[in-house]
Amino acid sequence: MTDRRRVRHPATRGLADATSLSKRPRAVVVGAGIAGLAAATGLAERGVDVEVVEKEPYLGGRVGGWTEQDGGVDVAMNRGFHAFFRQYYNLRALLSRVDPQLRMLTPVTDYPLIDGQGRLDTFRGLPRTPPFNALVFALRSPTFRLSDLVRIDARASAPLAAVSVPEVYHQLDHIDAETFLKSINFPESARHLAFEVFSRSFFAETNQLSAGELATMFHIYFLGSSEGLIFDVANANFDVSLWNPLREYLSQRGVLFRLGTQVQRVDTAEGGYHVQTGDGALSADAVVLALDVGGLQDIVAASNGLGNDLWRAQIRRLRTAPSFVVHRLWLDRPVRSDRAPFLGTAGHPPLDNISVPERYESEAAAWARQTGGSVIELHSYALDSTTPSDAAIEQLHKLYPETATANVVRERVLRRSDCPLFTPGTYTRRPTVATPQPGLVLAGDGIRVDLPVALMERAATTGWVAANQLLASWGVCGHELFTVPTRGRSALLRTLALRQIRGRA
Repeated sequence: MTDRRRVRHPATRGLADATSLSKRPRAVVVGAGIAGLAAATGLAERGVDVEVVEKEPYLGGRVGGWTEQDGGVDVAMNRGFHAFFRQYYNLRALLSRVDPQLRMLTPVTDYPLIDGQGRLDTFRGLPRTPPFNALVFALRSPTFRLSDLVRIDARASAPLAAVSVPEVYHQLDHIDAETFLKSINFPESARHLAFEVFSRSFFAETNQLSAGELATMFHIYFLGSSEGLIFDVANANFDVSLWNPLREYLSQRGVLFRLGTQVQRVDTAEGGYHVQTGDGALSADAVVLALDVGGLQDIVAASNGLGNDLWRAQIRRLRTAPSFVVHRLWLDRPVRSDRAPFLGTAGHPPLDNISVPERYESEAAAWARQTGGSVIELHSYALDSTTPSDAAIEQLHKLYPETATANVVRERVLRRSDCPLFTPGTYTRRPTVATPQPGLVLAGDGIRVDLPVALMERAATTGWVAANQLLASWGVCGHELFTVPTRGRSALLRTLALRQIRGRA
């Protein structure tokens, strides 16, 4: 939290603790991903009786970690590389509950990006002050020339400089990111590296992503924050480094966990709810549904009478992004010592990035030391069913030739399709944290919150907001939140951009 212009969103006022109430409220949190754990933390710290129900046998959701057996050997597994940016204030606040110094995270000083022609961009050494960070990145990029900067349509690109959340969605949500980038004459070669990385982090092609979402991402990481573009990564498997310590922290505050338990539906009852599971019903005064899109849709569809018709239609219309694959390989020889912990790729379909977990993850590092080999992880996003299973490995061999002659000692392939898709024109139709049903709130990275947050930080933020809304309904004080500025931070750029917008209107 080094950005002096970060925005503090004050906590709602009220009683210091729910134990001061005549009856201690009881809440059931369905889903133990980042959103559910943030909600559980926010409630438990204010004295609410909390029970967390999770269908998987581990915590963390899409950032979960677990152990598998391979020939009698324990193998640490997860769903792949995740970047904990410094401007993820609310996620980092959650993790700081178990370690205020966040020693479970390790900095990644650079993450180079390479395109199909071998041109390399880097974030190393960029100034942290906007807009100079974006300007220097563009001018030193091999895919971006000064003449390209001159040709960009200042009027059409004005929303990028004058981002204001949620107003930017009303300006740009009606078009897709690819159409918007073409309309401002952003050079195609630079577009692959400067913007495609963001769109594919949503597991979507640019022609399937809202331009409003892309502009917000540009604001969060470039023009809106001076935290910089360097991020941290977990220094051990996610269960060990993040979620087991948080579970212990919450258990000490009375939170109960039911793992490996599927919630079937939520029934309304007099003064509260019955959360139906395969093991019976849990009674609650309030429920937090912190689920992925498919899980939320299944529970709402099975819960007759929950919410109203409009809200249920919003849930039904939510879409899931195309599937992605995480391919982890244990090789019998090392990759070159100068390989970056993380490499983003464009123009190398279906491969989107390569990471070398032994550079940052203790379990992979231990295996590499013991065997002299390397652990490699490949991510491929927005896949279709026709993509060959070995296509990403072929790209790995081209980019890291030393892997072509290595033997695969062990491999794991995870294919999932459970991430939200933010297509054009859907922002105003997304469900929000609040619902028409008193005592029922939603949380997750697919849930709308009118703040400049995305990905893991959106999940964490909606979890805290869900807790705050329930606490406010009981007259209990909530938790303060922080975000990057909610509008473009440069007064000059805002003035120029707003003139362009008004001129276009």
